[in-house]
Amino acid sequence: MLQVSNIHKKYGKLEVLKGIDLTIGTGEVVSIVGASGAGKSTLLHILGTLDNADSGEVLFEGKNIAKYNATDLAKFRNRHIGFIFQFHNLLPEFTAVENVCLPGFLAGRPEKEVIERAKELLMMLNLSHRLDHKPSEMSGGEQQRTAVARALINSPEVIFADEPSGNLDSKNAQELHDIFFKLRDEFNQTFVIVTHNEQLASMADRTLVMKDGLIVQEVFSER
Repeated sequence: MLQVSNIHKKYGKLEVLKGIDLTIGTGEVVSIVGASGAGKSTLLHILGTLDNADSGEVLFEGKNIAKYNATDLAKFRNRHIGFIFQFHNLLPEFTAVENVCLPGFLAGRPEKEVIERAKELLMMLNLSHRLDHKPSEMSGGEQQRTAVARALINSPEVIFADEPSGNLDSKNAQELHDIFFKLRDEFNQTFVIVTHNEQLASMADRTLVMKDGLIVQEVFSER
């Protein structure tokens, strides 16, 4: 599904990525680990089209998305990619349903269809009692599950998650991790997850270890 070759990235004189080659298959859960400054988030942002590589190719189902203009890239990102970050980034003035609906509305989908799907996702994530609650009325775990529903609203092929459980306690973190694998098993959802959580990393099908801008080790799950 996703293939990158010889990805390099600098910020000023600092070389952050030094030649990354990587293939990610449909339905795969891949974790990326390593010390701070290893290049994990930079790689994730390039894979997710939030940033551009200085050189190399990023192919999504065989198409070189690095060649898209800004408008086409924004449309592609909205339709095919979902994001989950450490901080949920929900809009405080909107309810859970309204927050989840936003990417669907931006994609130009029918309002009724989007709202129904948002409610389905929130109920699937055990948030049926929070549909009309604003973020300030929800716990941290509930807010993050709402962010997961938002990432799924357009049925993207791949979800990129950057420290998704980094702001949660152990119970909520475990629940979130279980949700990822449930989604993969039920919908063949692909996940690429940057994490410092050793438990989540070990649950993945494959763990990529980064150091100094390179992937230095690849560990396959024994599950």
